[in-house]
Amino acid sequence: MAVDTRVEPVSSSRWAGTALMLGSGLSNQAGASVAALAFPVLGPVGVVAVRQWVAALVLMGAGRPRLRMFTGAQWRPVLGLAVVFATMNLSLYSAIDRIGLGLAVTLEFLGPLTVALAGSRRRADLVCALAAAGAVVVLTRPGASTDLLGIGLALLAAVCWGCYILLNRTVGARLPGVQGSAAAAAVSGLLYLPVGVTVLYLQRPTAQALLCAFAAGVLSSAVPFLADLLALRRIPAASFGVFMSVNPVFAALVGLLVLDQHLDPAAWAAIGVIVTANAVAAGTAGARGSTGTGGTAETAGAVLSAPAVDDGAVRRRRTPRGAHR
Repeated sequence: MAVDTRVEPVSSSRWAGTALMLGSGLSNQAGASVAALAFPVLGPVGVVAVRQWVAALVLMGAGRPRLRMFTGAQWRPVLGLAVVFATMNLSLYSAIDRIGLGLAVTLEFLGPLTVALAGSRRRADLVCALAAAGAVVVLTRPGASTDLLGIGLALLAAVCWGCYILLNRTVGARLPGVQGSAAAAAVSGLLYLPVGVTVLYLQRPTAQALLCAFAAGVLSSAVPFLADLLALRRIPAASFGVFMSVNPVFAALVGLLVLDQHLDPAAWAAIGVIVTANAVAAGTAGARGSTGTGGTAETAGAVLSAPAVDDGAVRRRRTPRGAHR
């Protein structure tokens, strides 16, 4: 009886963490679909501007960065992260506008997958890389009618996500708590201030379009940030990466149900391959970290974490030094 009493809270905590992760992914993709509803009025630029402002308010409230105390060595990666924030969301939303939610989000996931596999010499990781590459060919099926610009924008978002992961590690190492991420979000929001105000002035947006853009900011920024932060207190880093990998499936399903964007069986199969490659990469990265054969569990969490929060945030939050994003 005593053993059961001790084990049950851990099991319940894992189930709660799993539910939070799945809810985070679903909220993120629902936010992207709601954002797409505002594209005809605001365009991707206007929607991203509103989303960045919402993200800045949420993260500034959570992180409360002491901007005046930042050193030059701290500001440099923060500014880099701000540029990545701004570029990543704009390129992704522009890609969604051109090629659909499911395809755009799936291609974006090549960013964390590439970071996870970079430098690895394990045969399983090589198989994951080759499988993902073949799936991308099937998914995009280059031809005369292929929207190459849309695919290029999604791949740019993937590059930005990879840069986000690398910069986030540096920011987390140099600044406590979520101060670095909050400062980057604030700078990114300021970058969008002139263009966003101009777009809103020229487009004369409807109340419905503004509501959709605001909802996108809440669903794709505020909710995932809080859900991931709570989830990472309950599940290991590798599990976090595995659950993150289901996002392309959520994106395709939400795109179908909300935006009426249909994918053929070959595209669904390709998405499945890429999701599996991401999941395997996340799982093996966590295994290598736990056995000391390459990286750490914290690195595994950072490699496949969404642009909301990484495992290091929770680990440092439990120590007197505070936490990072």
